[in-house]
Amino acid sequence: MLVWESLLIDFGVACCAYVICDRALASPDTKASFVKAGMFGKDLNKKSEDKVPEGLGVVCGAVYLMSMFLFIPVPFIRPYFLGEKGVFEHQEFAHFLCALLCICCMIFLGFADDVFDLRWRHKLVMPTLASLPLLMVYLVGAGSTTIIVPKPLRFLLGFDVNLGILYYVFMGMLAIFCTNSINILAGINGIEVGQSVVIGGSIVAFNLLELPSSWGSKHAFSLYLLLPFMGVSLALLKHNWYPSRVFVGDTYCYFAGMTFAVVGILGHFSKTMGLFFMPQIFNFLYSAPQLFGLIPCPRHRLPKFDPTTGLVGNSYAQFQPSDVGPVGHVLLKLLAMFRLVSLDMNVGVKGEEMRVSNLTILNFVLRVIGPTHERTLVIYMLAIQALSSCMAFIIRYFLVRLFYDV
Repeated sequence: MLVWESLLIDFGVACCAYVICDRALASPDTKASFVKAGMFGKDLNKKSEDKVPEGLGVVCGAVYLMSMFLFIPVPFIRPYFLGEKGVFEHQEFAHFLCALLCICCMIFLGFADDVFDLRWRHKLVMPTLASLPLLMVYLVGAGSTTIIVPKPLRFLLGFDVNLGILYYVFMGMLAIFCTNSINILAGINGIEVGQSVVIGGSIVAFNLLELPSSWGSKHAFSLYLLLPFMGVSLALLKHNWYPSRVFVGDTYCYFAGMTFAVVGILGHFSKTMGLFFMPQIFNFLYSAPQLFGLIPCPRHRLPKFDPTTGLVGNSYAQFQPSDVGPVGHVLLKLLAMFRLVSLDMNVGVKGEEMRVSNLTILNFVLRVIGPTHERTLVIYMLAIQALSSCMAFIIRYFLVRLFYDV
């Protein structure tokens, strides 16, 4: 079956996945089942005390997997219709099944996290384990571990470098980053799914632009996986948008991150994938002092809701100066000097504590624009994500000539 015919069928599958997922999420029975099972939470940025069902990303994951299972024969059935069984694309078929296996594992592990509230060290291990089948298939399929060296460095390293096992380490780290980067950029209605929809849409656009190229089959493979993902994500965004009727949970974050990692690795465009994650990379680097314990990190770093105004503003971590080591104090001074955080000294009941705005991109944006409505904040964040995608396309198709021969 021709690629465009397969993509058209895949688009139809994505539309059906949207409708099924939308109806499942809208069903009172679905929400009641999660609440009855104790999977619910309170929206901390609302005055309401209503129970909001949590972990509904598993519904999207289930619909996605069922859709993809039904779609499996479509791209590979042509040889059997034409009596060309000898030309069956075994390697591509293995890649397809491996991709679904990794995504399925990550959905399962994400749901386990929603149920058992796992520690952060476990959240780093889970994507590593889920990506092992992906790395194994890449190895068996004789995947290249050679990279082209950027022009400014060729006088030192030559035209290309074979990274060997380090390339597999990079791919494993990519899977860890993709899953957790979406998970840590959270805390307001619609942000987890919204950023995933923008990133997914950007990758779909990139795949369509590259479809006529010599790597067209790899980009078609990416589209096969991403179109149904976009269908279920748009359905979830409809219900998770402000005011949220459902929470996505860690399941969706891991599901989305592993989907992006799979298409980036098996589609052979991991560097371009990184460009679409620029806000997530900034958020990770900005959050690193708290994530790695150099600066005290509270359990929740989401923006603080003011019930009197209905707006969200900066949230803060308050602690004793003795709780921060020498490196942490240096980082705080540098961040305050460059106006990247709000740092207050001599606070607390006895005036012996210090207070710093939490190190997340959400708090950084709020520091720039001031307190705002939650819906306005998520629109700002998605606009930043969209602008960064535009920048990624400029880098990929124009500025790339400064570094590579194209």
